[in-house]
Amino acid sequence: MRVLKSFLRPGWLLLAVFVVTFAAACFTVLAPWQLGKNSDTEHRNDLIRTAESTQPVPIDELAPAGRPLDPDSEWREVRVTGHYLDDKQVQIRLRVVDERPAVEVVTPFQVAGTDRVLFVDRGYVRPVDNNRVDVPPAPTEEVTITARLRKTESTSPGKEPRTENGVRTAYTIDTGLIGESTALTSDRLYLQLSPNQPGSLGEIALPQLESGPYLSYGLQWLAFGVMAPLGAAYFIYSEVKARRTAKHNADDAGSDAPPPPPRKDRDRIRDELRGASTYSGNDMVAKETAEIGGGAVADDSDQDVKAKLAQRYGK
Repeated sequence: MRVLKSFLRPGWLLLAVFVVTFAAACFTVLAPWQLGKNSDTEHRNDLIRTAESTQPVPIDELAPAGRPLDPDSEWREVRVTGHYLDDKQVQIRLRVVDERPAVEVVTPFQVAGTDRVLFVDRGYVRPVDNNRVDVPPAPTEEVTITARLRKTESTSPGKEPRTENGVRTAYTIDTGLIGESTALTSDRLYLQLSPNQPGSLGEIALPQLESGPYLSYGLQWLAFGVMAPLGAAYFIYSEVKARRTAKHNADDAGSDAPPPPPRKDRDRIRDELRGASTYSGNDMVAKETAEIGGGAVADDSDQDVKAKLAQRYGK
């Protein structure tokens, strides 16, 4: 019980709270976060492998008008016929291609025989002097293109599409906001144009098939979640062991000391010491009648003894 009470101190309680909180965060937040990113990356890799080995199909087979894009259909190639709306294209700024600044060009594409409009990422161009961008115009005639299905991107607050120097610009391919800025209605998807297609610009390559470090990071967080309670248990064990060793040493030191005397002997010794420290009645008289440099003054009984001795034996 005494050992248990010693662990109810603030320092040990704070350690317990920290260990429990950290372990819970590792198992419920940090490790699932990294493992989830690893799963998403592996799923994307599977979709890209499937898309690379599958022939293009008409867009209505995978993405009919008015229906949301099936996530498992992303990266698949589709064919669509129509014409570009070049006067309403948008430049996507602050992009990086091959570790260099780039501007992607998104041009609306109206499907032939319908009112359906899709935004097509035609590729990229490099900015030149003073960030000026020269974009080759898209074909004006009806064409058939092959492109990959992509999910629409999201936009952070303050990064909405805008018009700068007469040019429509944006920072993400958010088809909803781009549609509002161009007064066009589009599905929640866009097309990434394949190489060597009508209107294509610089090719945007497919992402590399790699899983990244997410799996190892997730396993590390799991290991940390296990190590934290084990470390706390080791500290507790060391503390208990140290306390038991100190108590054992104290008990051994107490057993080497001589045992106390019995109660009667203690009382007798105490009385003797008390008597040795005080004077008897005659000693007190002698002390009071003594002179400096001489002995004690004899009393009357001593004088009578001396007188009788003098009469018997003479002077």
